[in-house]
Amino acid sequence: MKEKILLVDNEHDIVEFLQYNLEQEGFDVISAFDGSEALEKINENPDLVILDIMMPKIDGFEVYKRIREREEFNHIPIIFLTAKSGEIDEVKGLELGASDYIQKPVSPKKLVARVKSNLRKVELQKENAFPATIKIGPLFIDKGKYIIHINKKETIFPRKEFEILYFFANNPGRVFSRESLLREIWGPDIYVVDRTVDVHIRKIREKLGNYANLIETIKGVGYKFKSD
Repeated sequence: MKEKILLVDNEHDIVEFLQYNLEQEGFDVISAFDGSEALEKINENPDLVILDIMMPKIDGFEVYKRIREREEFNHIPIIFLTAKSGEIDEVKGLELGASDYIQKPVSPKKLVARVKSNLRKVELQKENAFPATIKIGPLFIDKGKYIIHINKKETIFPRKEFEILYFFANNPGRVFSRESLLREIWGPDIYVVDRTVDVHIRKIREKLGNYANLIETIKGVGYKFKSD
């Protein structure tokens, strides 16, 4: 699944230009042209927001505050984009807790690089937030030692197979596409084909033996780890 970017700016030509470049990099872009529209479009659950400060109706700072008031968007990266020079707005934006701040005119390459950097930070935070050990069903997984016990019997998993199973165990019940698993396990900058995921899942199931059905195939979508 593509990562979704909410792009907010009252200048239509800027939105069109940046949207084109972001889409060329594989992002799904939602556009909004004022603060009110941005607060409506946030309900489409973007992975990151690029937010202009000087906008009609509601300015970017107020939009930022209202987004952060909603618990589900507490940790979404928000990058301020503005034509205003000087340090006052930059300081204010960063003090509010913005992830980044870019002044116009901005090169699309620079913006794309910042977007990717902030999304990578989120993924690293998610990874670090996972517990060092997890007990779920017949499995005991120790991330620190890279050890997995199945019904108290230690089973050796190669690194990538371990990381996939550990990731699934920390996200029971959630469905992940092959693309999202590639991004989560191999990272956004590494190229491997979708078939790689299928091969690793097959090998994990072989090692799980009687518990192979813990990983379910969701036809036409991807995989999920049973939540019960």
